[in-house]
Amino acid sequence: MSAISVGQAAILGVVEGVTEFLPVSSTGHLKITEGLMHIPVDDQSVVGFSAVIQVGAIAAVLVYFFKDIKRIVSAWGRGLANKNERYHHDYKFAWWVIYATIPIVLVGLAAKPLIDGPLASLWVVAGSLIVGSGVMWCADQMGRHKRGEDDTSFKDAMLVGCSQILALLFPGFSRSGATMSTALILDLDRVAATRLSFFLGIPALTGAGVYELKDALGAGVGAAPLAVGTIVSFVVAYASIAWLLKFVAKHSFNAFVIYRIVIGLAVFGLLATGTINA
Repeated sequence: MSAISVGQAAILGVVEGVTEFLPVSSTGHLKITEGLMHIPVDDQSVVGFSAVIQVGAIAAVLVYFFKDIKRIVSAWGRGLANKNERYHHDYKFAWWVIYATIPIVLVGLAAKPLIDGPLASLWVVAGSLIVGSGVMWCADQMGRHKRGEDDTSFKDAMLVGCSQILALLFPGFSRSGATMSTALILDLDRVAATRLSFFLGIPALTGAGVYELKDALGAGVGAAPLAVGTIVSFVVAYASIAWLLKFVAKHSFNAFVIYRIVIGLAVFGLLATGTINA
């Protein structure tokens, strides 16, 4: 029997789609939801399932930003063929995304036993939600929001890319939260910070999903739950991306900060009372 049913997969797909790109931690919310449904959060197949359905959310980014991605990839291809094209910002940006992904790949491979084991605990998730909210609030207050997407540099991409490691090691911190906070500290405006977070997430999350696919299928999750979870996450994530870009254009991140603190404290309470298992 599959470790996750089709119905549970659909629910987790909704959670993944809603939270993947919001700065509230999709991994944390998936683990909380799994705990409430009495699914073992540190089971190898469950960890793999969570990574695989992220591909649905990434597919939503590819569709939503298709014109931007096509422009960047085209510029990269032209630059590879013609050195006169290499001055273009899109050509440079493509390389920056590649370089900025290398640190999280190396850490992910080296720390996989910890990530899949002790660090998968809901105690870590709850603590990371609260600590990450403090970082996000400080970043939003500190940032001057004066730089747009065209003002990004190699240094920006590398620092924001490296910040993804925080979410990798501490589920609940939030990849989106870490990358957006770092971008805000670097004085990017909220829309530029959000878009940079999206683009940097494409190779990292796609790679994680492909890498974990064999573990998810081989360790006890059926093809049907994986397909349902991935499709649902795609549909919901597309709507979530459209909403988030409109929201950050006019609002601060305070609503997310408050939400994270409330959820983190609630998880601590559920764990302390034995309502859910860590």
